[in-house]
Amino acid sequence: MKAEMPHAQLDWDDHGRPRSRVFDDVYFSDQSGLDETRYVFLEQNRLAERFAALTAGGRLVIGETGFGTGLNFLCAWQLFEQHAVAGARLHFVSVEKYPLAPADLQRALALWPELKPLADQLLKHYVAIHQGFQRITLDNGRVTLTLLIGDALEQLPQLDAQIDAWFLDGFAPAKNPDMWTAELFVELARLAAPGSTISTFTSTGWVRRLLNAAGFKMKRTPGIGHKWEILRGEFLGWPAEVTPPVPAKPWFARPAPLTTERRALVIGAGLAGCATASSLAARGWQVSLLERHDTVAQEASGNPQGVLYLKLSAHGTALSQLIVSGFGYTRRLLETLQRGTDWDDCGVLQLAFNAKEAERHAQLAAAFPEDLLRWLEQPEAQTRAGVGVAHGGLFYPEGGWVHPPALCQAQAAHANIELLSHREALDLRKVAGQWQAFDGELLLASAPVVVLAGAAEIKRFAQSAELPLKRIRGQITRLAETAESRALATVVCAEGYVAPARLGEHTLGASFAFNSDDLTPTIVEHEGNLAMLEEISGDLVTRLNISEQPLDSLQGRAAFRCTSPDYLPIVGPLADRAAFTQTYAALSKDARQVPDLPCPWLDGLYVNSGHGSRGLITAPLSGELLAAWLDNEPLPLPRSVAEACHPNRFALRQLIRGK
Repeated sequence: MKAEMPHAQLDWDDHGRPRSRVFDDVYFSDQSGLDETRYVFLEQNRLAERFAALTAGGRLVIGETGFGTGLNFLCAWQLFEQHAVAGARLHFVSVEKYPLAPADLQRALALWPELKPLADQLLKHYVAIHQGFQRITLDNGRVTLTLLIGDALEQLPQLDAQIDAWFLDGFAPAKNPDMWTAELFVELARLAAPGSTISTFTSTGWVRRLLNAAGFKMKRTPGIGHKWEILRGEFLGWPAEVTPPVPAKPWFARPAPLTTERRALVIGAGLAGCATASSLAARGWQVSLLERHDTVAQEASGNPQGVLYLKLSAHGTALSQLIVSGFGYTRRLLETLQRGTDWDDCGVLQLAFNAKEAERHAQLAAAFPEDLLRWLEQPEAQTRAGVGVAHGGLFYPEGGWVHPPALCQAQAAHANIELLSHREALDLRKVAGQWQAFDGELLLASAPVVVLAGAAEIKRFAQSAELPLKRIRGQITRLAETAESRALATVVCAEGYVAPARLGEHTLGASFAFNSDDLTPTIVEHEGNLAMLEEISGDLVTRLNISEQPLDSLQGRAAFRCTSPDYLPIVGPLADRAAFTQTYAALSKDARQVPDLPCPWLDGLYVNSGHGSRGLITAPLSGELLAAWLDNEPLPLPRSVAEACHPNRFALRQLIRGK
């Protein structure tokens, strides 16, 4: 069975308004959608006064069932712009089972000219919206939109957030009864912050009774237009007769938010460090970015071209979910960079170069929708590649290549970030609530929060020495473009990859060497890369005149990737390893126990590392995940995925295995 991208199926009426074919219902009132949104959702949740009351570091989190055309979101954002002080932030989390295709969204939002400046920003970043959690950063980080693409009762249970105001929206209960259920309302209650408010356009009696039963106190209030009455209410607390939600296990619980000044030290200015610094700076943190070289992206993040390529599993693993969400997030970030020199969405073709790969590709093509990936037989794959290829394969139309230093530079360019270059931190000490980074006895910088983002080099610090990170040397080969090689139209991968030329040069790579500490490029690995190129396209080897180039004239660069045993990155707060083992010793006898003991965190110490060869896809979203841990915000990934990336997973596994 082919997975369909569940884009909304629309019909348009004579006035250009969209109607859902699946639910046979309108997206907004035919009287005035804007007035109805403002009255039902903004007024009933008292948003104008709540936005006005926010302080410079404050934020409000709105949750919504049914993103639809984004009208409620844009109206809330517009009101936030009008009433909130500079430095306040808006988080908007919305579930949508059938997202509008970009062209349909553009057509629907054209009906509201007064929202155009905000709608244009949303449309610019409305790309690569796929199943699961999709985070969109707007207005330079002042507004964060997290779309949960899928069924509300599958997505909301994975959300880790505290919602201050709920917009209970969606097609009418009579048209869409599957959504208006007791199970959904219990989820809204689980996610509600103390004193959370809620409103909805329906006044149906059973909806009101079910919401009351979930802990909301609902009131009927006069309606607007042809609606006699609507409902509004507030969350009073978890009802005594309903089983309370299971709390997070203490080793994955959120550390208490720091109440000190918002200053952070980020060690390492590659993709992970620059992303972390950027996400914190957007939230008003002052960030010192420590780098041992003279500028950002000098190690593994310094290759001329990295590939935006999704190595997925058909089984919805944590890694697969992270990759789909991370790919979308990075892909939207790139919209602000220069196409052609900084990045190019030329697509990625992954060849099925043997029977095992062909079988894997068939599973993926069945599991994912065509706007993410699709199978091409050999003739079509060759047409897409622009050069001869011997196999068919999977084509990722939104993929492409990126110049990683450009992304790092853009992220590090924030006014709240100070780059401290030529500073090599060798030692970390905690003194009077401040983390201090030293080079020998030389104090380099200090802050209440430190994030270790220096790949495998973070093992040099006593606090993170136990993390199981390993270095893998990778070498790329740089090949001068020829008139004939210009025909290469997309990134093509088999065991290695080759990209269309950037500034007159193709990047080819990359080798995997587990036991080498030397970063001098070798002829042996250039030969290995050329063998991979032969496997990708013998035609391209001919077009590049490889046979006429002496091997010792080839240019390239080598760097260390850094990977973890389970191939997931290591992102989150760090605990004291010895104290952790002692605190949770009972787990070695019975792994099912959950001791009610708080985790012995190393307060203010966080990690963002272990991205392997996927840093372009996983590091930027991991910066958002760290910022959410630090600022006690909605997580940008399902709770289970955040836990799968958590630094504590290794200490936990060792305890359970009785090591």
